Amino acid sequence: RIYLIRKWAPAYLLMLPGLIYFFINNYIPMTGIVIAFKQFNYGKGIWGSPFIGFKNFEFLFATKDAWIITRNTLLYNVAFIVLGTACAIAVAILLNEIHSSAAKKIYQTTILVPFLISIVVVSYLVYAFLSTESGFLNKTILPALGLEPVSWYTESKYWPFILILVNLWKGLGYNCIIYYATLVGIDRGYYEAAVIDGCGPLRTFFLVVLPMMKPTFISVGVLEIMWVWNDFLLPYLVLDRTKYMTIPIVIQHLKGSYGQVDMGATMALILLSILPVIVFYLLCQKHIIKGVAAGAVKG
Repeated sequence: RIYLIRKWAPAYLLMLPGLIYFFINNYIPMTGIVIAFKQFNYGKGIWGSPFIGFKNFEFLFATKDAWIITRNTLLYNVAFIVLGTACAIAVAILLNEIHSSAAKKIYQTTILVPFLISIVVVSYLVYAFLSTESGFLNKTILPALGLEPVSWYTESKYWPFILILVNLWKGLGYNCIIYYATLVGIDRGYYEAAVIDGCGPLRTFFLVVLPMMKPTFISVGVLEIMWVWNDFLLPYLVLDRTKYMTIPIVIQHLKGSYGQVDMGATMALILLSILPVIVFYLLCQKHIIKGVAAGAVKG
């Protein structure tokens, strides 16, 4: 044991400054979460403010928009993850069936490009398509089909579908590459054995491919949930509709520059936004490393 301590002592010393910084920067500020249970007073500070239990949470859930924003966040998560996963796996399978190396590289690059584009640029692209005055749809596509222009930015009913399509278009490439890397790592012998046993393409997928992709599927799903649940930029820049607000957008409105900020209610909503992610991560963390290793891009 002494030998091991001496052997790894330099590595531990090298890690120490980073660990100290990580603790100070990432963990000490988390003590401010107690504001969610206090009637925060700037003059008294965090620890001097009176403790009020769950009254800040009662205030949030008493508002008429509490159910709407929770519903929006949940439904967007389900739609993003289910559709994104299904489309990414489908495209990965199609890529795996392409035998030309040059064609594979072209398709992979083309699919990945939207993921590399800034979300701000994406919001401008959406505006270029949907603008009432100069949008590509209203000025070119709809007139060619004999349809009247649509005021997309004043019709809130279209935006859930628009947001889902934009998210799918932007995130498809990244997930597709991970699933494709997993497919490449599956031994061809399994496919041949399935064919010998009389399995068609569909049965081969469900009996061979899907079980072997399970670790990657779970790890990508966990990471997607952690990312999408608290995604702020995409709904804010592309959606920006009060009726379809998500929890991160409401947090921004609560702590915005409009009047006095209710720190207690804001921190309570922040706690509600991060708690499901933490719980989900703790339940599924054992699958993440295994899945990432299974989906590692092979050279």
